[in-house]
Amino acid sequence: MDDRLIKEGKFEYLQEGEGPVLLILHGLFGALSNFQDVTQDLKKSFTVVIPMLPLYTMPIINSNVQSLAKFVHDFIIFKKWDKVHLLGNSLGGHIALIYTSTHISRVESVTLTGSSGLYESSFGGSFPRRGSYEFVQTKVELTFWDPKVATKELVDECYEVVNDKGKALRIIGLARSAIKHNMAKELEKFNIPFCLIWGKNDTITPPNVAEEFHELLPDSELYWIDKCRHAPMMEHPKQFTEYFFKWYAEKFPKA
Repeated sequence: MDDRLIKEGKFEYLQEGEGPVLLILHGLFGALSNFQDVTQDLKKSFTVVIPMLPLYTMPIINSNVQSLAKFVHDFIIFKKWDKVHLLGNSLGGHIALIYTSTHISRVESVTLTGSSGLYESSFGGSFPRRGSYEFVQTKVELTFWDPKVATKELVDECYEVVNDKGKALRIIGLARSAIKHNMAKELEKFNIPFCLIWGKNDTITPPNVAEEFHELLPDSELYWIDKCRHAPMMEHPKQFTEYFFKWYAEKFPKA
């Protein structure tokens, strides 16, 4: 457990830096550590906050993206923030979209990277497969262009999740919920700035997903990262933050 983790009430989170609040939402198999490299740059201009989403502790019956969006709202209210910038990877992006659809007055902007919400090809119909470490390792490695990014620690974390019956059931419920909750018809209503940072080689939320987001959102900019799959902020953190700051300076020049 990260010794920087702040615990307040039902919430656990990391918080670093000063400035406008940038609330980062991790994905289905994500962890707070997924953003540790980009946080080093982002915290120079933002109050970067990464809450630990209750993926594995929520009641199984409530294992859906709407419940996670409500959790995010509860956290924002708890912290007494009027407005936030949201940044989400994979399922975290989907949660950001759902939150924005119901609380857009509290959202300054949204950054999506490898986000679900339109389409995703998850770990496949046979996942999770309990007991097979090699299977999990292969699937985790496919998340990245460079399989070396899939460290043993990362593979071990995913392996532990899929071999825990309660956690696996929650993961299945969340994955099904994400697939069912398509956001396409709602995107045209989002009249706030969106930044899309996508891996050109993403096989989970492929490039055409990013292009569809870009087409449907009224105010969006799309940036590509080559030799990169589903987690640009992990594979190319410097290029990720360069794109983010370039977009932010254009959209919020007085900030």
